Amino acid sequence: MKITDLKCAVIGQNPVVRITTDEGISGYGPVESPKQYLKPHVLFYRDLILGEDPVNVERVMLKIRRMASFKPWGSAVSAIEIALWDIAGKAAGLPIYRLLGGKIRDRVRVYNGSVRFPLKGHSPEHYAENMARMKESKEGFTIIKQGISFHSELPRVMPELFYTDIQPGRRVLQRGPQTERGLKHLVACVEAMKNVLGDEVGLALDCGPGWTVPDALRFAKSVEPLNVMWLEDMLTGDYVPYVLPDVYREVTQNTSTPIHTGEQIYLRHNFKDLIEKKAVRIVGPDPCDIGGLAELKWVAEFADMHGVLMAPHGTADGLIGLAALVQVSATLPQNYIAFEYPTGKPEWWYDIVDGLPDPIVKNGFIDVWDRPGLGVEFNVKAATKYLPDGDKDFFV
Repeated sequence: MKITDLKCAVIGQNPVVRITTDEGISGYGPVESPKQYLKPHVLFYRDLILGEDPVNVERVMLKIRRMASFKPWGSAVSAIEIALWDIAGKAAGLPIYRLLGGKIRDRVRVYNGSVRFPLKGHSPEHYAENMARMKESKEGFTIIKQGISFHSELPRVMPELFYTDIQPGRRVLQRGPQTERGLKHLVACVEAMKNVLGDEVGLALDCGPGWTVPDALRFAKSVEPLNVMWLEDMLTGDYVPYVLPDVYREVTQNTSTPIHTGEQIYLRHNFKDLIEKKAVRIVGPDPCDIGGLAELKWVAEFADMHGVLMAPHGTADGLIGLAALVQVSATLPQNYIAFEYPTGKPEWWYDIVDGLPDPIVKNGFIDVWDRPGLGVEFNVKAATKYLPDGDKDFFV
């Protein structure tokens, strides 16, 4: 079998890779959305993989893996890797989890991820109301994550809680110290959420990036009695192309509250210090950023050897990414907690992908399916009408 083409189309809010072969088998890979600008980065690798045997996944990846970095390049390489596994599974008539060593669980736990309700305000009462609504969501999540501090609108709507100048723009890294009032407000909001969730549902907090080390320490120690599941990306994270393991270690070693990071990190090499230095208690790579499914599994196993837990990121990976997360999470060691549940956007995505269970999530879990490859396929007739101009030949 040989690769005959590499294509990329933006369908709704989700860029998708398609690899075609001379035996008529195609494989799909998710590009973490909404990174629509990624199409040229994906196609950069086209000539490097044409003519290669796609079922020799690692051989193909050796040609392109080193020619990438933190996103957008790592996202492009990750999508290609997942598409290769999809082809390999279809050619063998096996689900991807069988090719990765087999599953150790028949269902995978997920947390809310893309299932969120907008806050009606930013007081502790508003956070409590939001958690009550989340707790009643039809998916029955056993873990719920909420954004606070720099991973929320709080700096913009309540600037008095921070000793920093808040900059306009969605991609701007807001960073700086928080006031005493700000610290107390955040703790009160967490207390309000935990009062609603009790010990029935775990609470994780998406925090940044942008915290100073003193603030991160004060906050982590303040919420220790609340048994928060983790504090995510306090120092680095979204759109930050560096890791800072020594700085994370200072926070982690001085609190019992688990510290978490890793969603933006490309390749196992950039997790090495985080894990070996015990800089965090939980790593959360995204299969669509780290370099793909095999890379994520390698990091999970390495983390497990060092007593570090695993909670994969996946909020923006769409329904193709959801299938990939189910397949790889079934194979991960017992340091696995849950992955971040992505949804289809817009809603019509559920009309163009066949093979997903209905409902997808039951009592906070997804049953692992056994169909070949990713186990999902595009309904080409339904999906074609949503292809934008310039991508009309995506399914051809």
